Amino acid sequence: MARRGFFLLLVTVLLAGTETGCRTAPITGRKQLLLVPEAQEIEMGLSAFSDAIGDDPVSSNVQYQQLIQRVGSRIAAVANRPDYQWEFKVIASPEQNAFCLPGGKVAVYEGIIPICQNEAGLAVVMSHEVAHALARHGGERMSQGYVVNGASQALSFVLRKQEETRRQQIMSAYGVASKYGFLLPYSRKHESEADHMGLIMMAQAGYDPAEAPRFWERFAASHAGSEKPPEFLSTHPADERRADDLRRLLPDAEIAYQNSANKFGLGESIVR
Repeated sequence: MARRGFFLLLVTVLLAGTETGCRTAPITGRKQLLLVPEAQEIEMGLSAFSDAIGDDPVSSNVQYQQLIQRVGSRIAAVANRPDYQWEFKVIASPEQNAFCLPGGKVAVYEGIIPICQNEAGLAVVMSHEVAHALARHGGERMSQGYVVNGASQALSFVLRKQEETRRQQIMSAYGVASKYGFLLPYSRKHESEADHMGLIMMAQAGYDPAEAPRFWERFAASHAGSEKPPEFLSTHPADERRADDLRRLLPDAEIAYQNSANKFGLGESIVR
């Protein structure tokens, strides 16, 4: 009865959240549960940018700075968010990473730029990160956290009369199930959705979308030999899977590319 009552309560919470916070993601059309106001997300993103880049210095590489500004401005132009306070920074760090906070604050770390090889490769990275912000993945993860935490509290209440060892076993099982059966798969779904959205946006911005799967193949090769967790334990899809998925999406992206106002192809090559 306890488990049955818990799952009925969880369904009720999910349905109620869907009615009050339903939204459709751009480009993919996926239905989302969003319980956090977008204005709050943007405010958090704008105020957190300096903290997010931490103590890492801004890059002094002039070519990198020019590339990030040029590619970023082209992606911002097709993102259709004039309310965002767009800002693009290159961080002097060997870390192979990039991010975009709600509100349009974008940072790219020097370590990932050589793998890009050209402007189109950089557009793959930057459009992916911008897509996370446009799709409000951060707010969606916060909303999912609210649901999971609320359901956990409800389950704890339902089990309050159970013997303590039994109660702890069920709560532990719930924690594992929610992480690997709900939160991590959603995280991988967000990454795949950002790949999809980013592919279309880079094409709309005038960059050859065929570079997207090639970038992820280069990224995978750069980590060859390093240990990786199984995909179901990871927050990200496997690099090889991402390349394959993007290749399947190329026909739609090619249409967007052909319809773009300007075509830059691969753009400028990146000097190491």
